[in-house]
Amino acid sequence: MRFFFTLILTLLFPLASLSLNKIYFWHSMAGQLGTELDNIVAKFNATQSDYAIVPVFKGNYSETLTATVAAFRAHQQPGIVQIFEVGTATMINPAGVIVPLYQLMQMAKIPFDTQQFIPAVADYYSDSKGQLLAMPFNSSSAVMYYNKQAFQKAGINPDQPPKTWTELAEDAKKIVNSGYSCGFTTAWPSWIQIETFSAWHNTPIATENNGFSPNGINARMIFNNKIVLQQITALKDWQKTSIFRYGGREDNAETLFISGNCAMMMESSGSLRGLTDVVQFPLGVAMLPYWENIPGAPQNTIIGGAALWAMKGFKSDVYHVIAHFFAFLAQPEIQALWSSASGYIPTTNAAYQLLKKQGFYAKLPGAEIAIQELNYRPPKPYTKGLRLGNYSQIREINEEAIEAALSGAKSPQKALNDAVTKGNQLLKDFQEDIQD
Repeated sequence: MRFFFTLILTLLFPLASLSLNKIYFWHSMAGQLGTELDNIVAKFNATQSDYAIVPVFKGNYSETLTATVAAFRAHQQPGIVQIFEVGTATMINPAGVIVPLYQLMQMAKIPFDTQQFIPAVADYYSDSKGQLLAMPFNSSSAVMYYNKQAFQKAGINPDQPPKTWTELAEDAKKIVNSGYSCGFTTAWPSWIQIETFSAWHNTPIATENNGFSPNGINARMIFNNKIVLQQITALKDWQKTSIFRYGGREDNAETLFISGNCAMMMESSGSLRGLTDVVQFPLGVAMLPYWENIPGAPQNTIIGGAALWAMKGFKSDVYHVIAHFFAFLAQPEIQALWSSASGYIPTTNAAYQLLKKQGFYAKLPGAEIAIQELNYRPPKPYTKGLRLGNYSQIREINEEAIEAALSGAKSPQKALNDAVTKGNQLLKDFQEDIQD
């Protein structure tokens, strides 16, 4: 009978049984970020002896999501997985893949107040009832970095970065005329120049409140509008006079900025620590520029980064440990430690206030810009972020569209139209997959 019971457990919980007293935690934090994460996990493991959380680097965000989907289908999923923000729809559709955070805490009888999180962060990972589905962990937003030395050389006050796109173009001209090869560049083209740009300019990129409504599975892309068209057209035109230079996908544009070729760059706030360590010039950080002719701008930015999810398929005592691990991560001291070491924003209000008290923002004022952008105005239903299926693939389509427009292979309008058509087919495919 005992052998039979053990066999049943093995079939039901293969990963847990094969890895006795270990809870695997798949993540995408490479290099120094991975080291900092390991240190925090070690601190938690030292607080209890029932299980050991075991961090495992699984590649970049897209690779980790793909590996997680495959592992779940093979019944070899980890107990915890870090998934980037646009993978949220994939994690919650269909139901039965994850244990929502609020249920996890209820099972472990741990009081857990959603209100402790910064609203823009909590809203992104909550359901329509305001209940948290995942543990916010490494959150960021897009900001503008600039070379103060370049500003001075061009006769621009380095303490007064441009607020609007019109001002930015004027400053970029002066910078190029002073000897720099380009005014500005951008990392993560789709995230910053379509997704964040749209929220900052008070407009949705998809129907159903970007997928956040109760009928979010019916969402379809609508960013081929005059607001995004204005931006992509401007980027294309600015290339002619070196006001703008395309630096590639993901964070490849950093090379243009770090080398001193481009004086300004739109990039994740999570890059602040790394940039501070490598640039050879005084580094400035400012809010993203906005078009003054667009009503309601600026509104608020949206978060990037990732959250931690508890996967289904494990025993109750495993979830008890995971719940306590997540509660540990939410402690102000741990949040402040992670934020100050990594460059990501603190996800809780208490950690934000603690960092202020510790003088962190006085020493590194640029670190507060992302929080100010996220809280610039209370998020609207369509500026909380995105909850769209297959979005990792859709983002690649969007970046292909930006590249086609910038290269002249397509007009900006046709490039956007084609991207919306292709993206909507992927949304339709996702909808059909989870409804089958």
